[in-house]
Amino acid sequence: MTTEDNRQQMQSPSYRLPALDQDFLLGDSMRGVRFLLEYAKAEEALRDWGVRSTIVVFGTARARPLENAPEDEAFSERERKQLARRARWYEEARRFGRIASERGGAMEDGDGQRDNVIATGGGPGIMEAANRGAFEAGAPSIGFNITLQHEQEPNAYSTPELTFRFHYFAMRKMHLAMRANALVVFPGGFGTLDELFELLTLQQTQKAPRLPVVLYDESYWRSIINFNALAEEGTISPHDLELFEFAESAEEIWDKLVASGLRLPSQSP
Repeated sequence: MTTEDNRQQMQSPSYRLPALDQDFLLGDSMRGVRFLLEYAKAEEALRDWGVRSTIVVFGTARARPLENAPEDEAFSERERKQLARRARWYEEARRFGRIASERGGAMEDGDGQRDNVIATGGGPGIMEAANRGAFEAGAPSIGFNITLQHEQEPNAYSTPELTFRFHYFAMRKMHLAMRANALVVFPGGFGTLDELFELLTLQQTQKAPRLPVVLYDESYWRSIINFNALAEEGTISPHDLELFEFAESAEEIWDKLVASGLRLPSQSP
């Protein structure tokens, strides 16, 4: 009995199992499925770790401890002051990550649930600092990384099992927002502003519940955004200025979050 040669059929892309066909999965028609995968993978891991709620920390990727600053005599006095200021931001974000993790319920409770777990964008700078503070407290923390043209690598302090990578900004933002009990925003650039105004808009339009929002270093924020002018020009309501507060230290951030209604473990549903 002669067996016909069916190698062409066996090797055809159409014969591959869809779940194993990368060309198919990365095609335009599967965009919705890729959205679902990015939602489901992180969601499953967060549930496995009992992460019920988070405190989201944003801020510049360009902050670092002074001991890690490049030694270059060519720095101007202005640049040296900027390095020192960014180093202060880093250290306060690190302190806050520790304070929040120790007091907020990030350690597993008797029901296997964790509250107010530090969540960041996963990269360097302020993100690293907040994850580092949680790490030093012995608590888990989350890194929601994004694939960028200039590749971002995760910092060394987010919990490995809770270190995720996204292709879609929209799905990353959704995960950052959906468990948030509070938002803490350190000075930053376009990315930080994008995330800040995204969450403020969700609250302004009542698409998300009211959350405590604290901006660290009022002088920085006042210098780059004239919040009062928005209200004076009538482009926002004066009441919208009540959506956030300012703080000047990690301890003050925590105090303002609690005073503004941060849900602590005993208050969680």
